[in-house]
Amino acid sequence: MRQPTGKRRVPVGSQNNPRLGKSYCVNALTRWNPFREMQELHNRLDTLLDTSFGPHGDGGERLEWTGWTPAVDISENDKEYIVQAELPGLKKQDVNVTFENGILNISGERKQTKEEKGLRYHRIECACGKFNRSFALPGDTNPNQIRADFHDGVLSVHVAKSESAKPKQRL
Repeated sequence: MRQPTGKRRVPVGSQNNPRLGKSYCVNALTRWNPFREMQELHNRLDTLLDTSFGPHGDGGERLEWTGWTPAVDISENDKEYIVQAELPGLKKQDVNVTFENGILNISGERKQTKEEKGLRYHRIECACGKFNRSFALPGDTNPNQIRADFHDGVLSVHVAKSESAKPKQRL
């Protein structure tokens, strides 16, 4: 007896199995690849989340929302530690600076720009919302001598070093 093309009969090996019988037809055999299945699951989740939150911009560019975290530079000289935070678009009253138990905390909020009538946005990439940055400064700081300046969207916090930490000059 000739087999139909595209199918082949594979013997089962036991005639006592009434469900399978002596043989069954196999259309195509594929090797199981767990990584491919994980990739398919990942793609399905991406698709589900993409339709829910709309992370694709025009042109197929993938956009991801990340909370706003201002960039900070920390440096020191012989007299003080200097913390500079880039806070574009903020005013002095939008920022809070505290120093407690050796921890400098900078927090604030950048409000979302108000929509104007007759103006259509094609893309909004400027992050907005609340932020909070905390930095542990060394124990040689003087908490009574802290000053902060805010100029052109840059916050500069100067934390003086204690007298024992300052280098002594030899005479």
